[in-house]
Amino acid sequence: MSSNKNALIRYKTLDKCLKNKYRKYTLEDLIDECSEALFEFEGKESYVSKRTVQLDLQNMRSEKFGYEAPIEVYERKYYRYSDPDYSIHNISVNESDLKAMNNAVQILKQFKDFSMFKEMNGVIQKLEDSIHATNQKSIIHLDKNEQLKGLEHIDILYESIANKKVLKILYKSFTARESNVFTVHPQLLKEFNNRWFLICLYKQKMYNLALDRMESIETDESLPYIDKELDGDEYFKDIVGVTVSESMDPRNVIFWVDAGNAPYVKTKPLHKSQEIIKEDHEGTLFKICVQINFELERLLLGFGDSLIVHKPRKLRVKMEEKFNAGIKNYQSLTVPDEN
Repeated sequence: MSSNKNALIRYKTLDKCLKNKYRKYTLEDLIDECSEALFEFEGKESYVSKRTVQLDLQNMRSEKFGYEAPIEVYERKYYRYSDPDYSIHNISVNESDLKAMNNAVQILKQFKDFSMFKEMNGVIQKLEDSIHATNQKSIIHLDKNEQLKGLEHIDILYESIANKKVLKILYKSFTARESNVFTVHPQLLKEFNNRWFLICLYKQKMYNLALDRMESIETDESLPYIDKELDGDEYFKDIVGVTVSESMDPRNVIFWVDAGNAPYVKTKPLHKSQEIIKEDHEGTLFKICVQINFELERLLLGFGDSLIVHKPRKLRVKMEEKFNAGIKNYQSLTVPDEN
């Protein structure tokens, strides 16, 4: 159980004790009550220290979490609320707070149709009821497509990562003639360009498998799970997209963008390492330091004639070849005249 959830259980337990008018609680009693509550939730011995409960009481008294609980010590050893009607669950919120929470609810509602968020539906409804949320249209619209193939696999993949389970995945890549079974150790789920991928360990190497190419998934209880303890921010720090090479060092990629499109690249950097080398009225010269992968090539090609790769030479030549092939395709294409 996470430390945050432990703290919430302790606060809830302390609140129940401090508002109890029919029993006196010493600090030792509060410690025992918190320990018993955690045991009930976790199913194992979980003794709470004196220092932890004292810090909890201090936090509840303070403005840190907005409680400002009126906790007092009476008869020099017993704890209670000086206001018998107080509870941390009865905290008043102002109109600004309600508006902020309502906006948050409108955003959360956009996710509730995803299978992995179905359990949130009841929580969202409770939030709406408790803050009397208005049935306003959402002002923020997030780009999502619930019809994407492969989304039905997210639940089992997420649970397998959380519970450290080995998987057997029947998978057919775009280039394969037949499907193959991959026995993998799932590590991370990654979304890129409105497509989902599983980052997994397969035969001692890291792979990414597209969810839309998975045909079936089942757990393999016979193998011990290998946890690579991947940190997503660290793992993807040198790339654009999802394809990470364990042997490739990041390279400086220098590219020029014309004046009409440079502001777009400035405000939405292609990578966090992006720098401006120089700029003038014709355009801007940028630099990023990344591994060169398929996703980067596709991103650069997407700018069409408004972007020119200067370095590295191998990438520049590859871009040239792609554009030349495109020109040939257009020149050889026969299109019927429009009426």
